[in-house]
Amino acid sequence: MGDTGPTGPVMDRDEVDRALARLGAEHEAIETSLLALQDHAGRRLLEGAELTGVTAERWSAAEASITLLWTYFDAYTGALRTAREIRSRRRWSSREDLVELTELLRGEAVTVAGSAAATANASTLHGGPGRLSERYSLVTLVDRMNQLYATSLDMVVAADAVWSALPARIDLLAAELGRTRKLAHSVGVRPGEHPAGDDLERITRTLTRLREQVVCDPLAFWTPAQGSSAPGGGRPDTTVYDREARALEEVRREIDAVLAVRQDAEQRIVRLRDVLSRADRTLAEARTARGEVLAKIAATEVPVVGGPPIVLQEQLAAAAEYRRHAQWHRLSPLLESLEEKAEDELLRARESLTAVTAPLAVRAELRGRLDAYKAKMARLGHAEDPELAEKYEKARRMLWSAPCDLRVAEQAVLRYQHAAAELLGTARRVPGQGGPVDRTGPGA
Repeated sequence: MGDTGPTGPVMDRDEVDRALARLGAEHEAIETSLLALQDHAGRRLLEGAELTGVTAERWSAAEASITLLWTYFDAYTGALRTAREIRSRRRWSSREDLVELTELLRGEAVTVAGSAAATANASTLHGGPGRLSERYSLVTLVDRMNQLYATSLDMVVAADAVWSALPARIDLLAAELGRTRKLAHSVGVRPGEHPAGDDLERITRTLTRLREQVVCDPLAFWTPAQGSSAPGGGRPDTTVYDREARALEEVRREIDAVLAVRQDAEQRIVRLRDVLSRADRTLAEARTARGEVLAKIAATEVPVVGGPPIVLQEQLAAAAEYRRHAQWHRLSPLLESLEEKAEDELLRARESLTAVTAPLAVRAELRGRLDAYKAKMARLGHAEDPELAEKYEKARRMLWSAPCDLRVAEQAVLRYQHAAAELLGTARRVPGQGGPVDRTGPGA
């Protein structure tokens, strides 16, 4: 059709019918979306919540956008209804009808009147401040509605996602926290008395505050997806929740350790008493041996033996007292420290006994060596040799008399061994003397 009007070429009947069909389908789709937004659980929650912070600001703007969105939709519906009425006047529309339809379907023929509140809080299509009325074409009006719908839905979906994810998880963690607090109280883990008790109080305060903030300002806990244009693109921010969940798990492990102490505390205390008792007996034996060594061995440095582990005994008594009064949180670290110290004390006592009795062990070794060589010489028929018998008797008197000078006695034993080697006519060397070494031993 060659005729033109203010909006360009006048549409023919087929173009009008196709435009009306397209706009009718868009009208139906927009209406469905608006009704879904109206019934969205997130929107209903936002309407009834006492909002604060960023959520309150964005919901105020979203409410104005939704109000303006319905205003646009009503204007769109009215314009579409008018166009359909004009088209239905005649089966074959006149030129005047087609000019009117072209202006309505293509031109800025739709006037949208909005309340001051709605237009003040929702930006216009051109991004300027809102006015009490705007003129749009139907195509532009559809674009405008799509924009308002997308921003409003994004806000509603984000708030609903946070509310669906965090409060329920916080409640579950709070329930676990309550059970843990009861368990902690039963084993003496209380605020001001044990670090885990203080941690439980802090976690309780944090979760209470977190839930209040999530309910009042859910968008403060929303992380938008980078580069996503879909409404609701993003995820709830669970950083604070995850941190407190980990802290609670650490406290629970510590309480489990305290519970383990409660279950086997008596057996551990009994074992500690036994270890310390053995250490005490070993030290007593070392003190007795030291007196014997000082009486029987001359010219020998004998180390001083320490006293019993009084401090450990006092700590063991404190551990028993903690167990008696069910102070498991105090008993747990004390037992761990005592078990390590008690083993060290027993080792020290044994080393002290070994060091003190070393001279007696040397004397016993010399006695054994002398008797072994004597038996060897008797077996070889030299037991009656006068010189050998004299050297043996001299060494024996030194080793079996008190106090015994170990250095002198050792030299006497070596002289006896040397004399025995010479008597046998061998070229063996006695340890500590010149000549070949006797490697056959007394039993050869």
